[in-house]
Amino acid sequence: MVQRVRSATVRVEDRIVGACRTGVLVLLAVTHEDTEDQAAWLARKIAGLRIFADEAGKMNRSLCEVGGDAVVVSQFTLYGDCRKGRRPSYVRSARPEQAEPLYERFCELLEAQGPAVGRGVFGAMMDVSLVNDGPVTLVLDTP
Repeated sequence: MVQRVRSATVRVEDRIVGACRTGVLVLLAVTHEDTEDQAAWLARKIAGLRIFADEAGKMNRSLCEVGGDAVVVSQFTLYGDCRKGRRPSYVRSARPEQAEPLYERFCELLEAQGPAVGRGVFGAMMDVSLVNDGPVTLVLDTP
């Protein structure tokens, strides 16, 4: 999930661990079939998405074109399945030993595209604050 933001901050135990001003907040979920190639595709896609306003106010500029930054937060609950019962099932979420390296690699790949990347702390309880710009919120999935 990608949200265009005016600012975003991630805190762990009252300490800021990641922040950005103009840019995007990425809530990243990893499932069992995800690969580094898919992480690279997603990093390129997010860096190049034309979701920022140009001089005419039309969404026509990318994160890199506006000099924006990113904050990436691991979010396994995005794969929560709520179709049965009242407790979500997370069987589609990758186990931490698979998900954490791919999360870290995604952050590196996104940063290689140009934006500075603030990060949450994988597996930690985090307070995520943002000022959503628009609001513009997109759900992306790899092909």
